[in-house]
Amino acid sequence: MPGATLSFHLKELAAAGLVTAEQRGRAICYRANFDSMNGLLDYLTENCCAGDQSCQATGRC
Repeated sequence: MPGATLSFHLKELAAAGLVTAEQRGRAICYRANFDSMNGLLDYLTENCCAGDQSCQATGRC
């Protein structure tokens, strides 16, 4: 993946709060924000799968 494409997507994930970014000189270190990711998964499971646990287990709704 071209660096510019990766940077674009990481910047968008950071804006959404799913990753954090730390400037290290000329580089940026990105880290996953697992609390936010788990919150998103919980929301999607509850609202898209209507709480159907089989959907969560199989990934199919």
